[in-house]
Amino acid sequence: MTSSKSARRPHHWRRDLIELAALFTAVAVADAIANLIGHQPDGPYLLMASAVALVATATFHTWWARRHSNAPPPERTGASDPASDGGADEVTDDAAKAAAGETVLWRLRTTVRDAPGSLAALCLVLARFRIDILTLQTHPLAEGTVDEFLLRAPASLPAQELTREIAAAGGTATWIERADAHDLVDTPTRVLSLATRTALDAAELPLALRQLLGRCTIHSLPAVSITGRPTGESAPVEGMLEETVMRLRDPSGGVISVERPYLPFTPTEFARARALVELDARLGPRVPRSEDILTLPEGNEITVRRADRSDLVAARAMHDRCSPRTLGLRYHGPVGDADRYLDHLLSPRFGRTLAVQTASGKLVALGHLLWDGDETEVALLVEDDWQRRGIGSELLGRLVQLAEEAGCDSVYAVTQSRNTGMVAAMRALELPLDYQIEEGTLVITARLRSEQRTTVRPAESAEQARR
Repeated sequence: MTSSKSARRPHHWRRDLIELAALFTAVAVADAIANLIGHQPDGPYLLMASAVALVATATFHTWWARRHSNAPPPERTGASDPASDGGADEVTDDAAKAAAGETVLWRLRTTVRDAPGSLAALCLVLARFRIDILTLQTHPLAEGTVDEFLLRAPASLPAQELTREIAAAGGTATWIERADAHDLVDTPTRVLSLATRTALDAAELPLALRQLLGRCTIHSLPAVSITGRPTGESAPVEGMLEETVMRLRDPSGGVISVERPYLPFTPTEFARARALVELDARLGPRVPRSEDILTLPEGNEITVRRADRSDLVAARAMHDRCSPRTLGLRYHGPVGDADRYLDHLLSPRFGRTLAVQTASGKLVALGHLLWDGDETEVALLVEDDWQRRGIGSELLGRLVQLAEEAGCDSVYAVTQSRNTGMVAAMRALELPLDYQIEEGTLVITARLRSEQRTTVRPAESAEQARR
């Protein structure tokens, strides 16, 4: 089915002029042939035979066209509508992909009027492009409804073309981005899985919110600064929702700020996020207790485990045993302020911490994986007497594995250019690395995922719809 808007074709005067010229030419040619043949002895008979042949040909053509008028339309090999591209039969790479049956997953969200038939119009557009609707969620608003689809579409279909068709069918503020196999899980199952992860580990709350709400930036804003002064960050118990920003009260104090530019949050998403935060508050502080015992090259055994604020005293004692040079390489600031960072670093709300302790129970190394908005930082501190034994590389490898499990695209480390141990540990990961150095400060970024997600934002889709 096609709408009246798409079925209408522009009327050009050039085409009429060409058809009129062709008609006059045909009349002139017919008159010349008639005059030439009509003056021959058998001229009238030849003209009558030609007329009969033309009538028979027209009759056969009409019968053949009616016989095949109900034949199914040919299989489409491109993403565009055949009527809109003039029926071009060019063989392209995209057509080859469609013929091979290659598909991709898209997550699409659009806003429609809250009226009967609005959703049906969108479904007709998707059916015309041979797109399967895998999941559908509706988010009621005060005015209109947000429909969120998970789609399996032909690989040759451009996102811009689909966005234009959705806009023509009544969709506004359309957002489309590539999805993956993890998005195939239905929403209730995904929410229950995220709730389970949050219940087992307090550090999972920011990650659960990010996976629940899609591509967003999450900041944990503490109520008290590192120096012990109030920051003034607070939020109502029920939280706050302001279009693209939601603020939730952090159960450990402060505020969890969630931002998603270009795509406003719906009341349904806000209610789900608030339920996860309430679950975290009811369960209180918790860290999974798992330990791995490793043997160093010289034969000493060490234990690697998760750490939290209960290890604060042991971590400060390790600080006292570290040299000013080691603390300076780690914290890039006044060594006397290093102890103030520990309470923040050991909080599961801001990331995950791994601790290394000896057989006697002494803490000798810490590794931090810190959530920094859209980015993730890794940091290491190894006591002087335990350096150059592979402990830092072991911690870094485990932190990167945790980052991959959390769905991070990359991790970065901030150090000094003379910290050859950290540089060597990052290179040992055998991952693509990017280096940035400024005034002696070195930032090394390891890319964990090479593929890039394709996203069409509402501002872009609106511009495309106007073209």
